[in-house]
Amino acid sequence: MCKNQLADEKFKELEEFINNLPDKQGALIEVLHKAQGIFGYLPNEVQLFVGEKLDVPASKVYGVVSFYSYFTMKPRGEYVVNVCLGTACFVRGAAKVLEKIEKKLNIKVGETTPDGKFTIDVLRCVGACGLAPVVTVNNKVYGHVTEEDVEKILSEYN
Repeated sequence: MCKNQLADEKFKELEEFINNLPDKQGALIEVLHKAQGIFGYLPNEVQLFVGEKLDVPASKVYGVVSFYSYFTMKPRGEYVVNVCLGTACFVRGAAKVLEKIEKKLNIKVGETTPDGKFTIDVLRCVGACGLAPVVTVNNKVYGHVTEEDVEKILSEYN
């Protein structure tokens, strides 16, 4: 299947989702979440498509995408490694864990490895202070993470 066919299928899936909404008014964030789930990120053409289908100005779509940290306009890795830097995690050594992850993957926060496998990001709080410091990889949560745990965690995804 060629790249354009794949993109067309994704746009069709998103359009079907939008068409099945009971009320399109006020659905922008819900649609953007769905779009990011389908495409992995929100490039300009996806934002324009969403705006057109919801009859929302492109500037408003862009404003929402750029305001909320959950949304991204850049492709992300297959595995997104998030390090919580909330107070409890920070106090318990999250900065050192983050440093070790950056060193191991040879990228900085917000970057993706050249092979597209990993992206590193930070969160302000995941609500699991009792497990501090916390690292998540996609939807899997790791608690009480130390610098020594980093290699083992990352090896699960190689």
